[in-house]
Amino acid sequence: MCKTKGDVPLPTRFGEPVMAKLSNQAYSPDDVQQILHLAIARQTQDQEDLTRSQLLEIGEELGISSTDLQAAESEWLKQRGELVHRQAFDRDRHQHFQQRSIKFIIINSFLVALNLLISGGLTWSLYVLVFGGLALAIRARKTYWLSGNEYRQQFESWQRKRVLKQSFDSVVSRLLPS
Repeated sequence: MCKTKGDVPLPTRFGEPVMAKLSNQAYSPDDVQQILHLAIARQTQDQEDLTRSQLLEIGEELGISSTDLQAAESEWLKQRGELVHRQAFDRDRHQHFQQRSIKFIIINSFLVALNLLISGGLTWSLYVLVFGGLALAIRARKTYWLSGNEYRQQFESWQRKRVLKQSFDSVVSRLLPS
């Protein structure tokens, strides 16, 4: 198949390229975004980071107004900030679960050893181990397998507590100078 100017190979279902005329090709906004993302990634592959002025220049070359670009940048910063907070929330939850797991292991090891010393077998400590393990399994589900609404509610609660703690710490630091 001869490739002429303006043709571009497109993959088919069987992985064989097919040529399509670029002038007749229509792209959805999502397709345009993905194509531009790939093109910019290729162009800046060898560079470190782009400066804000370079970002504005690229936007200008693409015909994006500076107000639209600034609005998009603000939205991106907001989303990035929320992602950082969600990652901190997840880290906090995982650490809290790990601490509970360690306490469970230590306490139940002591109880099993005590039960073995006193009665020579596993009697009452087995019940404590089973019910404690069940409680730990429920906690693991709440930590690692939350649905969207449950996760959102816990995240919002965590954020409120974090903000309240920061406010309290700020007030205390003002009242009690070091």
